[in-house]
This record gives sequence, C-alpha cells and structure tokens, in this order.
Amino acid sequence: MVFEKVCNILSEQFGVDAGSLNMDTAFIEDLGADSLDVVELMMSIEEEFDVGEISEEEAAGMKTIGDLVRRIGDDD
Repeated sequence: MVFEKVCNILSEQFGVDAGSLNMDTAFIEDLGADSLDVVELMMSIEEEFDVGEISEEEAAGMKTIGDLVRRIGDDD
C-alpha cells in the first residue's frame, strides 16, 4: 500500500508510469530529480503519510524508492 502510494506521487511529480517504478528506482539517477524535486517530494510524502518533518539530512540519505518506503514504514 505504501509503495503504491509513493509510486503514484512520483508518477504525478515526474510524469512517469507508476508501473515502471520499483523499490530500486533512484530519484536522481533514474528519475532525473534535482534538489528542488526532492524537497517537493518530501513535502508531498509528509502530507500524504503524516510522518512528520523529514529533515534535509534524512532526505539526502534516501536515494531510492525503497529507502523512502522503509522510512514511511518506520512510523506505521
């Protein structure tokens, strides 16, 4: 469920097919995200999942969809 929601957010933000994304998809290398894209993504995730604020340092450590899904799962 978390993975699917994250993929839908990424699909909207980056204009990619949600079905083409997997846990190993990297934000920068695979989706072409820049630092502003990552900030916007974290804001969307914070709002959608009510996980509290994700710090810049923590966000910088999340490189893949799997990293993000595991972070969201930590608060469930």
